[in-house]
Amino acid sequence: MGSTNFGNFELTGCIGNKQDFCRDSTLPVCNVLSNSHTQVGPWGGCVLTGIPLRDGQHLGNLGSILLCGVAIAVSAFLIYREMQLFLIGFILIELAEIFSVGEFPLPPRVRVAFTAIHIGAIIATTWILLMNAVVGFQILDDGTPLSLGLILISAAILLVGTGYVTLDTGFNWSGEFASSYEPPNRNIALYVLYQLAPLVFLVAFYVLEGILVLRVLSEVRPMLYLTGAAVLFALGQIFNYVISPYICNGTRGRIDGALFETLFTLLAVVMVWVFWSSITEDDWPTAVSSAGY
Repeated sequence: MGSTNFGNFELTGCIGNKQDFCRDSTLPVCNVLSNSHTQVGPWGGCVLTGIPLRDGQHLGNLGSILLCGVAIAVSAFLIYREMQLFLIGFILIELAEIFSVGEFPLPPRVRVAFTAIHIGAIIATTWILLMNAVVGFQILDDGTPLSLGLILISAAILLVGTGYVTLDTGFNWSGEFASSYEPPNRNIALYVLYQLAPLVFLVAFYVLEGILVLRVLSEVRPMLYLTGAAVLFALGQIFNYVISPYICNGTRGRIDGALFETLFTLLAVVMVWVFWSSITEDDWPTAVSSAGY
């Protein structure tokens, strides 16, 4: 049953229950699976109304917009010490999120463009995070033009490639993803690039850092920070994918789980920064990278 559902953004379980990602969550990918290029599509569900504007328009996701602004400010403050590339990627994610799921009254083509940036930045940034873990094992010398260049080029390929697939889906350039607009909203490429690959990168980052901290450094305290980051990130996903429709219906469309997803993701990023700072102290063994990308 799982193989037939792979790539679908509307899933039917073995006992008939449905999990429709776009019906139950506010996700950037839903903008390119809808004919109107908004969060409203054939999947139905609670619609964010937020703050009413003139001419019947709405600023639907003000809470997420404000929290994205806070996330950008916090990341800009942290960027001067550690993990510069990762934090730059996170800032790009938050900037794009303001316009992709912030429910601004934008022209559809502009929203699709920001959606492409948003989804591309997610996979590129999680890839950079994974590469931070890899360089900690000193496979390549940390901070050299070669290691930095490989990370930048590979992340750029993911950003541009994923962005193209998103734009092709939204603008229907090739017709390859035309069926994505109809239930069950099947798009294997975006399913892998948006739903699966970033999750794999994050899990791999946690595992590699766990090996590095517990076996090389023989320390436990940094893993508490990293585990805290993982728990915070998971909470954000639970709010966005599971609790969101209850929040949206309970507030009559004023807010949904996306607000809490943004908050918990920001807190998770801060905890990752704290974790990384704790393992790059001068008194650690030289096997640990001195600074993160």
